Amino acid sequence: MEGTIAQRTPSSVVSHLLKAGYSMKYVILGTAGHIDHGKTSLIRALTGIDTDRLKEEKERGITIELGFAHFNLPNGIKVGIVDVPGHEKFVHHMVSGATGMDMVALLVAADEGVMPQTREHLDICRLLNISRGLVVLTKIDLVDDPDWLELVKEDIREAVKGTFLEGSPIVPVSAKTGEGLQKLVKVISDIAVSVPERPSSGPFRLPVDRVFTMKGFGTVVTGTSNTGRLHVGDPLMVYPSRRLTRARSLQSHGEPVEEVGPGMRTAINLQGLEKSEVRRGDVVAPPDALIPTNLVDVELLLLPSAPRKLKHGDRVRFHTGTVEIIATVALLGTDQVKPGDSAYAQLILEEPTAVLAGDRFIVRSYSPVITIGGGSILNPLPKKHKRKARLRAAAELQSLASSTPSGRILWHIRSSDYKGLTYRELGVRTACFGERLHSLIDRLEKEGAIKIIDREKGLFIASENISSAKNICLEKIREYHARHPLKSGIPRELLYAEVSRALHLSTGVFAFIVDELVNSGDVILENDLVRLRGHSAVLTPEQEKIRAAIETTYLEAGLQPPYFRDIADKIPGTPEEKNAVCEWMINEGVLIRVKDELIFHRLAVENLKNQLISFLKDRGKISTGEFKELAGTSRKYAIPLLEYFDRTKVTLRIGDERQLRKNST
Repeated sequence: MEGTIAQRTPSSVVSHLLKAGYSMKYVILGTAGHIDHGKTSLIRALTGIDTDRLKEEKERGITIELGFAHFNLPNGIKVGIVDVPGHEKFVHHMVSGATGMDMVALLVAADEGVMPQTREHLDICRLLNISRGLVVLTKIDLVDDPDWLELVKEDIREAVKGTFLEGSPIVPVSAKTGEGLQKLVKVISDIAVSVPERPSSGPFRLPVDRVFTMKGFGTVVTGTSNTGRLHVGDPLMVYPSRRLTRARSLQSHGEPVEEVGPGMRTAINLQGLEKSEVRRGDVVAPPDALIPTNLVDVELLLLPSAPRKLKHGDRVRFHTGTVEIIATVALLGTDQVKPGDSAYAQLILEEPTAVLAGDRFIVRSYSPVITIGGGSILNPLPKKHKRKARLRAAAELQSLASSTPSGRILWHIRSSDYKGLTYRELGVRTACFGERLHSLIDRLEKEGAIKIIDREKGLFIASENISSAKNICLEKIREYHARHPLKSGIPRELLYAEVSRALHLSTGVFAFIVDELVNSGDVILENDLVRLRGHSAVLTPEQEKIRAAIETTYLEAGLQPPYFRDIADKIPGTPEEKNAVCEWMINEGVLIRVKDELIFHRLAVENLKNQLISFLKDRGKISTGEFKELAGTSRKYAIPLLEYFDRTKVTLRIGDERQLRKNST
């Protein structure tokens, strides 16, 4: 384009390179600086693109919304430029733009020098951890005095002292005459080479900075992709609303593409969503890749320029990605933070958002609205910290902040107690994904630090939590044995209910714990009853007397036994003891519960069974009447006995008659 030094790459070439597997390097350059210091004019001179899109911007001559442009460097790197507002009322838009920057150009007008918004923009870039950049001394055509230019440069050097821009090049330029533009491109090119490639692992993530509709296409969102890759047709979800959609088409810097990667300015045509269903500050990512939250644990730095201390309970404006949310500060381990100091805190958000560990943020005072601090998100999905636990929470966050990647994974798995974490949850909490995450998980398992509950689906619990849960499980079994000494073991479902009340275990984790206890030989699982190794029901002398009385009664009764409640009063002992002994005899097979309270002695039932088998082998079938005659008993007992033999697969009912089942003995 005439009058600019922009270089274009045709969309057909971009598409061909992407399809061929080549990865073009994309770098996001952000402009920062005071209002009317020439950001938009400089971008127009570099690229030929006017980033002032809104009518109000044209009329007032200031940038209100974020503007975007792009050009190609001589070394082949594609640069996306984010033109952010300089006016103090629009600094929250500046935060949105700065979040996606790889490098920053701090613009200072030669005729004015460093101004208040210059310093605030610099503070914001520092807080967002931008580590590369340069200073552009603009409008040099308005200054004829070389001494003045040197004074402005010295002012700049003093302003950036101690920041990431200390020692960075200061490039004098004039967007009007073109002076210095070639040198500026050379400096940008040299810095862009040092910018590391953004990670392509992890989910595609696009913080939305614009939403609009296009006739014939529908809803379009734009932003700078943080991580991952996205193809046309891929399913997507809008967070935090969790609305499902799909990438109908993609553009990067105004050119249609089939795929976008990390660091690219991206426009996505969303399928099936109205403009009202998406807003600036939302995040577009694959379905279930992120988890909305109203709480974040952070490491927070209060700027030295902050006008006052930050106190526990203060309300602030929380900025991350492209979202601004009112939040309440819950300081951990302290009640206030002095300007220039840092602290650990939990931010309680008035609206949900979707973030990952490591995301940078800015806080601005609620009123008056000025930038006071920022920092890094340590835990995007924390529990709410109670007042008495805040000191401990601060110590835990300090441990998390200083941990290695595997240490952070283990920290979060330990913190999940007995619930465990999945691959997806760990990804959000640690910003570690794919093969890297799988490799660290495998290492932690080999080291014995974690247990893999479900390898296929991915569910992990700290080994120390598993050991604790196993001890509680054993204690519950022990308590049951003490309460019910004559029972062979505790029913598995009852054990789960007892343990889950104490630990809130899932059925899958409980099953894993029981399997571990069985494999180690600590417990025995038999007929869905769990008992400690070595446990056996031994009757006391008093209980032995009760047993003998019950057995004599049922032996004498034969196939016409009484209900237990009718004989209980005639047997010595407490009601609890008599019931326990009777249940023990049933569990031991001395007595057989045929139906509800109808109990027979085992010998009587076995004898009748042998007679029935002999009869059926001889006759082939038996009617109810014939069975009554065979058993020598009434219908009251005959019907339950016939149904018992059906259940135990001795007989097969056909109509009103029974036949012998095959393989029955």
